[in-house]
Formats: sequence, structure tokens, C-alpha cells
Amino acid sequence: MALILEKHKMPEQDPKVRAHNFQEVALGYDEDTAIAEAERCLHCKVPQCRKGCPVEIDIPAFIGKIKEHDFDSAIGIIKESSSLPAVCGRVCPQENQCEKYCILAHKGESVAIGRLERFVADYQLAKNEEVKPIEFAHDAQRVAVIGAGPAGLTCAGDLARKGYKVTIFEALHVAGGVLSYGIPEFRLPKDKIVKREVENLQKLGVTIEVNAIAGRLFTVDELLGEMGFDAVFVGTGAGLPHFMHIPGENLNGVYSSNEFLTRCNLMKAYDFPNYATPIRVGRRVAVVGGGNVAMDAARTSLRLGAEHVYIVYRRSEAELPARLEEVHHAKEEGIDFQLLNNPVEILGDEQGWVKALRCIRMELGEPDASGRRRPVAIEGSEYELEVDTVIMAIGNGPNPIVASTTPGMDTNKRGNIIADEETGATTREGVFAGGDIVTGAATVILAMGAGKKAAAAIDKYLQNKKA
Repeated sequence: MALILEKHKMPEQDPKVRAHNFQEVALGYDEDTAIAEAERCLHCKVPQCRKGCPVEIDIPAFIGKIKEHDFDSAIGIIKESSSLPAVCGRVCPQENQCEKYCILAHKGESVAIGRLERFVADYQLAKNEEVKPIEFAHDAQRVAVIGAGPAGLTCAGDLARKGYKVTIFEALHVAGGVLSYGIPEFRLPKDKIVKREVENLQKLGVTIEVNAIAGRLFTVDELLGEMGFDAVFVGTGAGLPHFMHIPGENLNGVYSSNEFLTRCNLMKAYDFPNYATPIRVGRRVAVVGGGNVAMDAARTSLRLGAEHVYIVYRRSEAELPARLEEVHHAKEEGIDFQLLNNPVEILGDEQGWVKALRCIRMELGEPDASGRRRPVAIEGSEYELEVDTVIMAIGNGPNPIVASTTPGMDTNKRGNIIADEETGATTREGVFAGGDIVTGAATVILAMGAGKKAAAAIDKYLQNKKA
């Protein structure tokens, strides 16, 4: 049989239609397409694709089961390694991970591993099967997980399956972390996917307490002391927004991407007036940054009614950190990319509202520490971009609340918790950490991988302690 060198296309909403709604853009493979895509897999003797998976899914095995039309076994194989397959199938950067190592990619396009993972995960969710709860031993040890994001949910799920009683403490009123507050509905449906995955974890036997702010309502010391937990995992993410510290950032109409997306996603501003969350998007919006969060903010602005949306990024398209798929979707929807431009000031009117973004044109110089060519300002090239809303999407840092209230737990100069890369062990005995609170803002799957490693290390720690 001849090799098919191109992936089977993902069915999508028409760009002109989807730019005005919050329904999911990618519609998913049907059974025939999924089987046909699975048949492209070469089933290599030494599968390179597994090298790129942070949670170590047996990729050839689950694809082989799809090929055999055995979707139940396929999802079973995935769930041996991943707690959130319907999430990962949608938002993981597979092109830089598993698919990057696929042998087919040397001749054409890799097998669509992410799309196949989504297919079998959605297949199982559609069956609405009952989750069998774990029967915990009467003397089961207890673990506290701080933060219900990808790292915390993964760590909790793995520990529960090992027989530990786990309680997750989440500061917000909904579990999910960045899955709930950061990633828009059109990329990751909340009720259909995130809520269901969280509920399945609860049915397994994990307790989730929301509106529970660690470092304020209780400390790590109290969790390990009077509250009776045997170990703690900290997975509080990176939710503290960064700004450029340029003039005008305090004007009305300037948002951090965090605030903007949280209002829209978690607090449902996109569904006004069914949800009474205020959010103002003007006619012309500038989103500063070039990552996935910038794409999310720009595409959300468009759906909220903005007439013209710019991405302002100081490097060229080759250096954009966003996924190629997200950039492609943004362009299809009409987002205007102002590349090699850097904001220097936000200008306001007499009432204190944004009226323009002053930028300077850039050119690329020698590579910097990141390996990318450093942007250099072109003297005398300043100009004004007429906008009435500016969204800063230039990254987030760690909230210091847990680390600052936990004596003996060291942080680095950026405020990230220092933890062992393989185990998540911090400098405080019995306390482990993983995900963005350790690495800085990264991907969902890397946070899940850290949660998985920490769960294995906590298990080992507690078994040794028990012996």
C-alpha cells in the first residue's frame, strides 16, 4: 500500500462564521477518518514518537487499536499514562513533541497523533460510562494538592489510583486552572470537556475544595500539621501577569491577557447577558505578544465584536512562539499581524481612555541567549497605531503567596519554587511542586508530565516513610 504523506484534514468551522461565535473551531475526526489516519502509522520497531511525549503514552499501541476499530482499548492505553486525553488532544503542541519525532515527518507530514488522541477521548466521553470509584484502605495516607490546574489534576489522579486519599485545594470557584480561565471556549469547551474530566476525577474519589486560598486560609505547615496530610504537592501555576512598564499602561482600556481571558472564559463574559460579567472591547484592539495566549486574546476580541484586531510582536513570524495552527487560524479569521514592531507608549484621551499605541519598528540582529535573533529598534521609526483597547500578553509569573508563607521552601530570583526536575521534591521535606510554578509559563502537557513525576516521587516518599 502506498504511503499517504499528508495528514487527513481536520474538519473546521468556516473562518467567516467562526470569527463571530465561541463554538469549537476544530470539529474532530469521524470514525472512518480516524481509522484511515491510524493506517498511516508505520509501527516502527523503535518508535521515536514516544520520545516527545511528556507523559509517556504508548503511542503506537493506541494507534494500532484504532486501526483495529478497537476504540475502547485505545483510550484504555492512553489513560494508563494521561489523566486528561480530551484536553491534550486539543491543546498540546504535538508538532513540537510526539509528532516532531514521527518517521513519516521526514518524507511528508507526521501521523496526526493529537487528532487521534482527541478522537478516542471524545468517543469515550460520548459513551458517558460510569467511573468506578476507588476503594481506599481505612488507613490510606492523605495528600494535599494545591491548585486544580493540569499539574495538580494529574498528580491527584495518579495518587488516587495508587490508593492515596487526595484533596485538591483550588483558589478559584471552579477547578481546571488555565484550562478553565485561560484557554477560550472555541479551543477547549468547558462543559463538554474540562468539567467532565474534573467530574470524572471526583467520581474516582478525589476531593476538590474550591475558594480555598493556600497561604491565606491555611498554610503548608498547617496542612502537614493539624490538618493531617502526609505530603503536599504545589501546582499553583503562573498567574501573575507581566507588563512592559511603558507610559500609559494604567489607562482605561488596558488589560493584562490574564484579566481579559479570565473575564471571558471563567466568568463567561462571552455569554452576556446570560452572565453579567462586564468586559469592554473597543472597535480596534492591539494585542502585544506572539504566544498562544496572544492568539487567544486576539481571536477572543474578534468574537466579542472588535472590528480590527492587531497582533503587535517585536520579532518576525519565524520567531513567533505560538503554535503554527493557532497562527494559521488567527490569520484565517482576519487578525492583522504587525510584526517587527514594539510598543513604547500607550496614548490616552482627555477622559483617560486609550486612543493609540505608539510603536517603533524593529530589525533582527545577532542571536540572544534564547537562540533567536535579537530585535533591535530602528531609530526614528516611531509611529502611532490607532486603537482603543490594548491587551498585554507578554507572559506571566508565579504568585508568591504559597512560597512566602512556607518557611524552608526555596525559590529562584524569578519567584519560582526550586524543585528537582525528576521528582518535584522541594527544599522542604514532604513538599513537592511542579508545572508553571516551577518552570515558569509553559504548556499544559509539560505541567501534566511534572504532576505525573511528582506523584511517583510522593508515592516512593510515603512508602519509605511508612516502612
